[in-house]
Amino acid sequence: MSTSALLMLVVTEVTVTLFTIFFFWKVLTVPPKPEPDSFADNDDEAR
Repeated sequence: MSTSALLMLVVTEVTVTLFTIFFFWKVLTVPPKPEPDSFADNDDEAR
């Protein structure tokens, strides 16, 4: 394997790993969205 191929392999693997860690961390630390407790709170029309 040539030096340039090995360098490209390492750079690609590190980049993909860093993106994966970044987005996984972002998913874990995002605050939950406030949602209504029931379907009645979610409905604008009175029944």
